[in-house]
Amino acid sequence: MTTTVAQTAGIAPAVWSALGTVLDPELDEPLTDLGFVSRCEVTPAGEAHVQLRLPTYFCAPNFAFLMVADAYDAVAAVVGVRRAVIELIDHFAAESINRGVAARAGFLGTFGDEAADELDDLRADFLRKAVLAGTDRVCRAMIAAGVADVAGLTMGDAPENGDRERLRARRRELGLPHSDGDPLVIDPATGAGVDQAGMRRHLGLARLTRVSQEANSGVCRGMLRARYGEDDQP
Repeated sequence: MTTTVAQTAGIAPAVWSALGTVLDPELDEPLTDLGFVSRCEVTPAGEAHVQLRLPTYFCAPNFAFLMVADAYDAVAAVVGVRRAVIELIDHFAAESINRGVAARAGFLGTFGDEAADELDDLRADFLRKAVLAGTDRVCRAMIAAGVADVAGLTMGDAPENGDRERLRARRRELGLPHSDGDPLVIDPATGAGVDQAGMRRHLGLARLTRVSQEANSGVCRGMLRARYGEDDQP
């Protein structure tokens, strides 16, 4: 299966860009980069039709629901889109998820007694992990470049690059300090800066989180290629 992006009056590229802001909550990567978008078309009437696919038939339904719901919100917000249709395919809970997202029923409203609660806490947990992984990316590069001690440094002291802005964005989403004058290394559970005594342990946890996240990403990409017989990403 290959990803198709149909062009309609310039709206389809905007829809594709919007999908690029939707992340796999566990991997902290865009669905478009991961190859999870298999179809993206916009009709002349302004209806956006998007199909999402996942690496396995039994991917966790709460993760899948977050991605489908976020994709709906992103696509529906595109100027010129009059109706968004987001369809998860080849998944055991696809019918329920698609119906629930289309009805804006929420996770509880979709799965009823099978769901313990809405997914806000789960999303926050993954964002905290993304902050840890992002901290490792930023600090590891700085240490490799010769920075002897990152304790006491601020966000503004980090090199201005994609990794820093990605970290800033995740902290902003969690409501954590993220301005240039805020500490570079913080505890994502509290927002407090990490002192010198706790820095080694914190950076070790950040590195472990980043390695785990990237390993899972590699596994998911491999399983997706094996499932759909593709050797490249769209």
